[in-house]
Amino acid sequence: MRVIGLTGSIGSGKSTVASFLKDLGAVIIDADKIGHQVLEADSELWQRLVETFGRQILTSEGSIDRGILAEMVFGDPALLARLNEMIHPRIYRSVKSRLEAYREKGAKVVFLEAPLLPKDGWNDLIDELWVTIAPEGTIIRRLKETRGISEIEARARLDSRVPVKDQVKSADVVIDTDCSLKELEEKVTELWKSINRQDEL
Repeated sequence: MRVIGLTGSIGSGKSTVASFLKDLGAVIIDADKIGHQVLEADSELWQRLVETFGRQILTSEGSIDRGILAEMVFGDPALLARLNEMIHPRIYRSVKSRLEAYREKGAKVVFLEAPLLPKDGWNDLIDELWVTIAPEGTIIRRLKETRGISEIEARARLDSRVPVKDQVKSADVVIDTDCSLKELEEKVTELWKSINRQDEL
């Protein structure tokens, strides 16, 4: 089974590319969604997060408010590192388990969509890496339009991520998303076709 990591900075179009791939029939494992599930299901993790960050990260129902947690750690490398140390190993184990399940089912290609590849140290899980990129100005505009966040917050989030040049350096495929949705869909479709052609050889 071929495992392709799909990554890119916030606002770079990674999720849009994943959506196009899914429409084409690709299997997608979304590490961010698994992170949501881990926060909801892991009582030990819940306890550690509350002890570390305080009860202000909780909603009125007692669940972890990811938005508040994100505001606390973005722009603070030390806090972000502590959060990642607690959450990433659990997400890694869940992702690995799902990949093994797809392998047993006979899947030929699986995409692992994750925001921090390859920095997470998950290289042992993937066979190749696709990276989505876009100019900083485009990303900031997208974040302001789609998430309603300020330019200052958008830049802080970008600054907390792996530099684009480092992501591109590790990439097998780079997808420039600074184009129309139709053009991006055509790029993704061609990449998907090339994967299928390789599998037929």
